[in-house]
Amino acid sequence: MNLLLLLAAIGVLLFFILGLRIQAFVSLLVVSIGFGIVAGMDPLDAVQSVQDGIGGTLGYVATVVGLGAMFGALLEASGGVGNLAKAMTDKASDRGAQWSLAFVGFLVSIPIFLDVALIILAPLLIGLARKSGRTVAYYGLPLTAGLLVTHSFIPPTPGPIAVTELIGADLAWVILVGVACGVPAMILGGPYWTPIALRLIGQDGTHHSHDDDEPHTSPADLDVKPVDETLQAGATAAVIAILIPIMLILLGSTAKYWLGDGNSLRTVLEFFGHPFLALIVAVLVTYYFYGVKKQIPRSELLRIMTKAMEPAGVVVLITGAGSAFKQILIDSGMGASLAEAVNPEAVPIVVFSFLVTLIIRVAQGSATVAMITGAGLTAPVLQAFIAAGAEFSGLQLALIVISISSGASCLSHVNDSGFWLVSRYLNLNEGQALKTFTTQTTIIGLVGFAMVL
Repeated sequence: MNLLLLLAAIGVLLFFILGLRIQAFVSLLVVSIGFGIVAGMDPLDAVQSVQDGIGGTLGYVATVVGLGAMFGALLEASGGVGNLAKAMTDKASDRGAQWSLAFVGFLVSIPIFLDVALIILAPLLIGLARKSGRTVAYYGLPLTAGLLVTHSFIPPTPGPIAVTELIGADLAWVILVGVACGVPAMILGGPYWTPIALRLIGQDGTHHSHDDDEPHTSPADLDVKPVDETLQAGATAAVIAILIPIMLILLGSTAKYWLGDGNSLRTVLEFFGHPFLALIVAVLVTYYFYGVKKQIPRSELLRIMTKAMEPAGVVVLITGAGSAFKQILIDSGMGASLAEAVNPEAVPIVVFSFLVTLIIRVAQGSATVAMITGAGLTAPVLQAFIAAGAEFSGLQLALIVISISSGASCLSHVNDSGFWLVSRYLNLNEGQALKTFTTQTTIIGLVGFAMVL
């Protein structure tokens, strides 16, 4: 009954968005509150849960998206994005650029969250699309494949780190197995799947192959006139600008591994390595060195930064509503009750861990939450087997961790904030995102799990 109720809620949500064409923000709020009430929550508790879900996410997402949008617009105005895109397309074919972006995403997402990495690299996608005449999705889908795999498979991202600890696996084994299972998943779900996915939505990768159902809402895709060609930032300068927040976050996230507690340098690195501070620094550096120093009037820089916030608001609100649905599913206990219905004695532990995590992923949306919850349900079963005399090697424990990662990667859909972020940044409407991004995440999860098996 719980499964049927969840499927009905998702069906109603999809009907509102795709059938009745009700704005996704309103649809998510209505279905979230209605689902909570039908699931047995007090109506006022359901409303409070929605409020908590929105508030808990927007405090982070609104800041990151807003800063990232301004950073991207300033970098684009400097001409650096266009020159970097030209350098990439000059040196590689379109297909070569897709492969490059997949591995760029794989590396970039190691130290930082998927959403932050996508925001930082969005100007590059826009520049490539404009220079080549391709759609943003043509380059964005290979990039998201790399981002997704690392986000779920490779420590030190929070999900894999937490699962490794809960399962009691060795971190080095998890990294090794994560790479071995993740790279094939990224390749098949990225460069190989992208052409097929684009055909599913009637695109051939060019801007004029279809009429968009919704306006372009990518925060970096703005009406910006680059500076005079003699003053434009070059490709190298653009790379340096993009690396500023990435390197700050990388240093901040890894400082604890090579600097002890109480070390003043570690405190400084972790402070500036927070995504908020890293993006603030990136915005200020870009504003001055790529704006003021390039003789762009300050009034024009202000206009560019302000205009960048307009489409960012769409991303922020829809992401918040998606998190509200997620919070309702968590607070109603739906995900946990569904996972508990799976009998761990009927299936091998590695399959059990995949299935329970997959159920939680579909139920509440967040890959990280699904990983941690799935590991929390798998760990006691694993300990029971060990107590009964079963032995697990370091490799086997790492494979269990990656099976959880694979389950958490599948079936991103309308209750996942990342679904909305990717759909808006890649200029995809809801139906197109389901056919491309949702199928991509499913391929990545299934291929990763096949590698585990």
